[in-house]
Amino acid sequence: MNLSRVFTKALTSSPERQQEADADFTVVKQVQAGDVAAFDRLILKYRERVFGVVYNLTANREDASDLTQDAFIKAFQSINRFQGHCSFFTWLYKIAINTTLSHLRKNRARSFFSLEKITEDGTNTQVIDQLTDKKGADRDACLQELKEKLNEALQKLSIPHRTVITLFEIDGLSHSEIAEVMGCSEGTVRSRLHYAKQFLQGELGKYLRS
Repeated sequence: MNLSRVFTKALTSSPERQQEADADFTVVKQVQAGDVAAFDRLILKYRERVFGVVYNLTANREDASDLTQDAFIKAFQSINRFQGHCSFFTWLYKIAINTTLSHLRKNRARSFFSLEKITEDGTNTQVIDQLTDKKGADRDACLQELKEKLNEALQKLSIPHRTVITLFEIDGLSHSEIAEVMGCSEGTVRSRLHYAKQFLQGELGKYLRS
């Protein structure tokens, strides 16, 4: 039984991530030096990724759009405090996650995982093939049922557990990056991730093939 087959990852190697972090920090320093327009480059680079993680926590496109915008506004307003102790990507995600969690708690909103990111992305069709061998209407019905059951299962997780599973399985963040984003230890991240996976495997066992 492999829960990861239900999700999709887009991981880059450590050297690539370091190069990306260095390039971002160069842009950040330009913004800090007064080149406000340079911040647009960071927005264009990370807007879709931030929107994706927010949407996976809210399942509401309007809310996700507003919260993504709020996250970038907060990042710009705080840009002079960024000193490069972590990657800009991690720092930005932390702002976005905290903004989203505050919204969820304030509105007592339920968060849902959506298979939309998988089903709309042609590069991830192999994930769908792994979920079911059925074709046509039967396949669509099976995927819809899986989506509903996964939504229901994730609703039962606490917000911290739901956030960890989303950041790890959907957005491909490492344990250390998630710890930085959520302000906890890597041990806590691993513990929450283990619990969340075990819980979801128990809830979705009949949909997961070994």
